[in-house]
Amino acid sequence: MSVNKEVKKVTTHIIQAMKSKGEKISMLTAYDYSMARILDAAGIDILLVGDSASNVMAGHETTLPITLDQMIYHAQSVVRAVQRALIVVDLPFGSYQGNSTKALSSTIKIMKESGAHAVKLEGGVEIEESVRRILSAGVPVMGHLGLTPQSIYKFGTYTVRAKEEAEAKKLIEDSKALEEMGCFAIVLEKIPAILAKQVSENITIPTIGIGAGPHTDGQVLVTHDLLGITKDFQPRFLRRYLELFDAIKAAVEQYITDVKSRDFPNEKEQY
Repeated sequence: MSVNKEVKKVTTHIIQAMKSKGEKISMLTAYDYSMARILDAAGIDILLVGDSASNVMAGHETTLPITLDQMIYHAQSVVRAVQRALIVVDLPFGSYQGNSTKALSSTIKIMKESGAHAVKLEGGVEIEESVRRILSAGVPVMGHLGLTPQSIYKFGTYTVRAKEEAEAKKLIEDSKALEEMGCFAIVLEKIPAILAKQVSENITIPTIGIGAGPHTDGQVLVTHDLLGITKDFQPRFLRRYLELFDAIKAAVEQYITDVKSRDFPNEKEQY
């Protein structure tokens, strides 16, 4: 009789140990049960329930419109599917900025209603009070520096961040501050590879890059971009592993043809 081997869950401690051993960390986004189940079965280390759901799932131009309750809905769907991966949920725009009490209540709502394992916040020293409050409640926090999409209207562009010396210096200081606050990892988005290397070597917590070169401790992509479900987003850092937009479209076109021509359903496909 075969005995099901218990799945070893990925924890923040395991993520930290991976950096110590020099083992790269894999992270992808997930917003729904069916996709999360596939990604978890493939052995992904971290699943990010990203506020990128605002773009990918809802069709908004930015990440700003998605609400806390909508993030919780996506997180619940992912949690139901996952046996192994560490699940991190983005705190959406407006649920933590400038108000540490709100940051804590938003986090508690996510953790209680979704069953996820950690939250992610964008920013450095300016969100210190919120980070410390959340950590004091026992909830792990992932940081996010570089291009911070929730600040798109401040930056006015999605171009590479921290190319200038002053911004690079602040990013290094912010990374050290987030480590000192007690964050378990930091996402570095769209910054020069040499700066990402410097940050990764100067802090003990793992860095996870997106458009930040090969020297970070892990990598993250938006799953729909990696699979080619999205067509119009083609940044330099993106490697498409499939072209599912074309494949799905072709399958649906064939289905339409088969229905119209009365080929589907055939005799074997009926009762």
